[in-house]
Amino acid sequence: MSRLHSRAARAAVVLALTIPPLAACTVPGAAAPGTAETPGPAAISGTFRGVGASSQERAMAAWTAGFAGEHDGVTVAFDPAGSGKGRAEFLAGTADFGATDVPLTDEEMDASAAVCAGGNAVDLPVYISPIVVAFDVPGVEELRLSPGTIAGLFTGEIESWDDAAIAADNPGVALPDLAVIPVHRSDSSGTTENFTDYLHATAPADWPHEPASSWPLPDGSSAEGTSGVVGVVKGTPGAVTYADASQAGGLGAASILVGDQWVASSAEGAAGAAGLSPRNPVRYEDDLSYRLDRTTTNPNAYPLVLVSYLLVCSRYEDEATGRFVKAFVGHVASDAGQDAAAAAAGSAPLTPAQREWLRKAAERVFLVPGGP
Repeated sequence: MSRLHSRAARAAVVLALTIPPLAACTVPGAAAPGTAETPGPAAISGTFRGVGASSQERAMAAWTAGFAGEHDGVTVAFDPAGSGKGRAEFLAGTADFGATDVPLTDEEMDASAAVCAGGNAVDLPVYISPIVVAFDVPGVEELRLSPGTIAGLFTGEIESWDDAAIAADNPGVALPDLAVIPVHRSDSSGTTENFTDYLHATAPADWPHEPASSWPLPDGSSAEGTSGVVGVVKGTPGAVTYADASQAGGLGAASILVGDQWVASSAEGAAGAAGLSPRNPVRYEDDLSYRLDRTTTNPNAYPLVLVSYLLVCSRYEDEATGRFVKAFVGHVASDAGQDAAAAAAGSAPLTPAQREWLRKAAERVFLVPGGP
């Protein structure tokens, strides 16, 4: 099946992801552009901690190792405890940065002033990746699954892998009489919210549940984190889950129906879906988040996608943390940082326009004069 690697598809993705300038929203007390300090490498030292999206785990390992290699005396630890935990700890001030597969809500953004020295948080998209419907069905290496069929697998409506709905999506495929075992995330998960958002948008009759970071149904097996659900499926014939593609190697990954075509998961398709999606209304300068279009019929897009964000502040009273954030975001946005993430996680590298956006956001992080 096509992985959408054609030159024309890649060109369309790049054009779609070009970001026009946004009008800045002034934050009371924030610095004017160009007045923030730019740290030198020698000024950064200490131990810093991030918490959040397990989807970013492999990319974050590459970023933290690369950053520490460029800055002697710096240690960066990342806890892939899930998007919900990442947002909560960032807003509580117990993590130096957060990671989340869904942007902050307006209420969370308002609450960020307390931890951001009177400024605000910003959502910075750093990681774009497909979510795969991953399965372990002995004797079956490839499957096609329409949105309604995927919903049926996870609601329990479809109980066996030789069900008529799966057979209709896969004519000519020998399907076994084997029980379906759906596996979902047990923690508050941005991947879950993206997955349920996709199902609710594309198959509302079969999936009437609103998008949510916590699994909405009482039945089914569960595990914590991306590696947790993938581990369960790898050891359970008949199991199926949803997971960031970076950690689902060794399992089957279903193609999904986009318009009237079957589309396999790919970094290019994930980037295409983000590029075809509108941005959320501007809340603050430098905040860049997407309202993902799950119902696109463009075959160059794979709409079961997540865009994962770094959560940082626009203002810092603690000079060491502010200098670290400025430099770390710059590293993530660099060519070396993006290449390392793509190699480690198979994610879609950010476009030049997105990288420039992140670098400018880092430059404008303001260190409050006279802070502790």
